Amino acid sequence: MGKQQKNKTSKKANWFAVLLRFMRNFILAFFGISLFFVLFYKYVNPPLTPLMVMRFFDQVVDDDKNVRFKRDYVSIEDVSPHLVNAVVAAEDGKFMKHYGFDFEELKKSYKENSSNKKKRTRGGSTISMQTAKNVFLTPHRTYVRKAFEAYFTVLIELTWGKERIMEMYLNVVEFGNGIYGCEAASQYYFGKSAVNLTKTEAAQLAVTLPSPLKRNPANKTSYFRKRTQVIKNRMIKVDLSQKQ
Repeated sequence: MGKQQKNKTSKKANWFAVLLRFMRNFILAFFGISLFFVLFYKYVNPPLTPLMVMRFFDQVVDDDKNVRFKRDYVSIEDVSPHLVNAVVAAEDGKFMKHYGFDFEELKKSYKENSSNKKKRTRGGSTISMQTAKNVFLTPHRTYVRKAFEAYFTVLIELTWGKERIMEMYLNVVEFGNGIYGCEAASQYYFGKSAVNLTKTEAAQLAVTLPSPLKRNPANKTSYFRKRTQVIKNRMIKVDLSQKQ
């Protein structure tokens, strides 16, 4: 009995050692691959993002909609400063000050959403966090995805810098069903390049961001117009062109 017990214990130890090696190798492989793509995308724009793929197949499945895919990458120099100020004013007022996470906003978001019985929730994600999600992950709201989002946020903050994060954000963010990036949105809604956006047009695109499938400049509701004015007022306080 003693020998059999030792054999069983030995087998368990071997399996445990194999499992540990597998987990170690998996973690090292994931870290290496993820770091490679983060560094790669510092210089090269991603051809597609998970959200773009998901939305495309949603359109294909939905017979009532025409398949639309509009995306044009532009450098940050070819984007109106008004739009940069607008998205900071609308989405992340402390973008230039934090290192990827606005813990005050995250705390407020958690408290309000915990006590809020309505379906509408308050978001606490920074532009850096949204960029990490948009480029590398799916939009599904799970704790696992949020953990990966935090991981990629740290990586891009350490390697990309604020200018590249903003440039990437403006180039991949969704502005409507099948419309990605500020250049495609500017051409689609206003018939002009993103570099020529006026202050009002920039604010209108920023209003779209929290809910791009429901809000857009083509359908200016009373709420949309009020929100546009709020963002225009905030833009004066976060004018990044005067802080550089």
